[in-house]
Amino acid sequence: MTASASPPLPLRVLVADDQELVRAGFRLILEAAGFAVVGEAADGAEAVALAAAERPDVVLMDIRMPVMDGIAATRQLTAPAPDGPAPDGQRWTPKVVILTTFDLDDYVYEALRAGASGFLLKDAPRADLIAAVRVAAAGDALLAPSVTRRLIEAFARRPASASPAPSRLASLTPRERDILLLVARGQSNAEIAGALVVSEATVKTHVTHLLAKLGLRDRVQAVILAYETGAVVPGRPD
Repeated sequence: MTASASPPLPLRVLVADDQELVRAGFRLILEAAGFAVVGEAADGAEAVALAAAERPDVVLMDIRMPVMDGIAATRQLTAPAPDGPAPDGQRWTPKVVILTTFDLDDYVYEALRAGASGFLLKDAPRADLIAAVRVAAAGDALLAPSVTRRLIEAFARRPASASPAPSRLASLTPRERDILLLVARGQSNAEIAGALVVSEATVKTHVTHLLAKLGLRDRVQAVILAYETGAVVPGRPD
């Protein structure tokens, strides 16, 4: 008789917010959904220290916190390890979802550049919170169309000379480049599949390949690179 497979381990989540009631509310929702909340942090420095100790899969990170803000903490958590793999041989980088109650215009570009995988409003429905953790842990990006628009607007305000030559994109095939441009316009895999008349599975495979070729973590970084290299220019058709 074969042994039954062990149940999958729950996703491990760290909550960082300077308001205790907010942290407690998120904990209740997350634990009720089957996640393991491995810690709560009241500021960015505490979040970095706790994350290093607990190695969560996902960090829910407030932006405005004392001691160290969420953007600086995100930058530390997602930075490549300077000394190679961890002592146990396991390189670990958590996914960071930014929590905010504020208008995002001042923070979108900074947080995404810092390594955040996306944004979640604190007053979002609990189903959105649960979905956000799962999506981030799976390696996908929470880049809503409204966030993409703000990112585009941020690049539109930059001088043209700030965009370097697109040499980093030279390794992409023509189809991968087409898909990168559509990703940068905020289109989902389903929308890209419809535009190019291919299957969603094919699009997903191309996205995986182009991220690997460019050394990118997720779609957020792909969007940023497309604009930084000048492959996509706000207001100009591709």
